Amino acid sequence: MSRKEFVELIEQNAWTLDRLADKLRLARAESIGYPRQLMSILVRLHQGGRARLKDIARREHLSASNLCAAFRRLERDGLVVRFIDEEDRRNTWYSVSEAGATKAVFAMDLFRAGVERVFAHVSREDEVRLTDAMRVMKEILQKVELNNA
Repeated sequence: MSRKEFVELIEQNAWTLDRLADKLRLARAESIGYPRQLMSILVRLHQGGRARLKDIARREHLSASNLCAAFRRLERDGLVVRFIDEEDRRNTWYSVSEAGATKAVFAMDLFRAGVERVFAHVSREDEVRLTDAMRVMKEILQKVELNNA
């Protein structure tokens, strides 16, 4: 396999996964009542634990001002809690509230149900092959992520 073929396969799989993810997000967003981006932020904050605003902004590829607006809504609705770092008041930390955790778990359950639905017609043999391939892919992508951190 050439490097060109490798790059093309990454590209093709990224686009395919993106289209599948769009299908999963649309159904989930309609059921939750929040825009996809807000729910994505909430779920990732739930999974990763408390985080500083600037780190979340970098991860989500958003400006801090746009993220502040999103967090104001999540905070107003009781889904996130904001803390000012007493040691460095320039830092603001966010974490999910109990209500936010409930909403995040609900969103993840909807996502998993969507995955079940999308892959319902995949044969058991193909499911095993894909699972094995994704395990290898996950290991390699984690290495790539560490090297590019």
